[in-house]
Amino acid sequence: MAFDGSAIRALLDGAVAKGAVHGVAALVVDRNGALFHHAAGEARADTLFRNASMTKAVATTAALQLVEQGRLALDATVESILPEFGRLQVLEGFDGDTPRLRPPASKSTVRQLMTHTAGLGYFFLNAKLLRYCELTGEPTPLTGLKRSLSVPLVNDPGTAWEYGVNTDWLGLVVEKLSGQTLGDCLRRNVWGPLGMNDSTFAPSAEQRSRLLRVAQRQADGSLAPSPYDLPPDSEWDAGGHGSYGTIQDYGRFVRAWLADGSGILQPATVRMALADSLAPLKLPELMKSTVPDLSNDVPALPVPQGWGLGFHLTLADLPGMRSNGTGDWAGVFNSYYWIDRTKGIGGVLMTQLLPFFDMRVIETLLGFEMAVYQQVGAVVPAA
Repeated sequence: MAFDGSAIRALLDGAVAKGAVHGVAALVVDRNGALFHHAAGEARADTLFRNASMTKAVATTAALQLVEQGRLALDATVESILPEFGRLQVLEGFDGDTPRLRPPASKSTVRQLMTHTAGLGYFFLNAKLLRYCELTGEPTPLTGLKRSLSVPLVNDPGTAWEYGVNTDWLGLVVEKLSGQTLGDCLRRNVWGPLGMNDSTFAPSAEQRSRLLRVAQRQADGSLAPSPYDLPPDSEWDAGGHGSYGTIQDYGRFVRAWLADGSGILQPATVRMALADSLAPLKLPELMKSTVPDLSNDVPALPVPQGWGLGFHLTLADLPGMRSNGTGDWAGVFNSYYWIDRTKGIGGVLMTQLLPFFDMRVIETLLGFEMAVYQQVGAVVPAA
């Protein structure tokens, strides 16, 4: 039986017609390839998207390849590979307008970079860090300046899950050990082998002509052009947010993880990365935004969850939706994916709209996932 995507097609077309999005694409894959694709509004079949934080899983994959080769140890300290990391202090607070800094109580490890427990933060989700950047004039990662990675830690390593520039530092680890830029490393070891031929950190003029514009949700619910974008030139290949690609490219990546690594990783590595590495730490009940134009507040799902090596994990079966152990994450421009190895199904939904966690996009995402799983029983045999 073929995958009937009529409900998904109607959902996406309706989201455009109602003004929820200006352009959107969805892709469904199983272990063997794509089952369904549809693009609506300003999105086309060959549209390029800013992957933003969906870059993180791909950069982590390159690091896991080095682990498999014995060239990188998960519990190695970051500073043993990148000495400059050892200079980072912890931002305890402020004395008036003077930042109060101290040495970290322990040394961050590569594993902690993968699990967002290394102590690093993001300016748009951490009030201390935002204030530090405002007081010191230090740049944010959206400037494309590499110096933006060298702002202080916001926690002692290993004490809390905090979303931040961890994967940017992990990408620098990959570059140091591979002797290549992250882009070259991914082209050779991930993008190339998987046929992700439109994936890049530096889009050509032709690729930029296919890039969906970024829209900004207004207070009245309408959409206007957004003042935010990724920097046109970045001083580093940003493993945390800097890649671009088509939705088909990202679907090939999801499919590889569904299919036991599909030649880019060993099955045991895939299982390790999609097992919870966070406990006994917990994800926060709320990711509180400090820059509302970039992100809404993001509440935790009301289900058990954790974090693997590079992925958020759902740790329960959700009725009519994903299975226990499903890996997922998202990009700030309201793009989302999930990898359900139990049912052998993955989905990608991509738009280019701010702020993150836009409720009208979230409603579309939930409708998409439920429509996928209504089909799954008939189409994809359980593993």
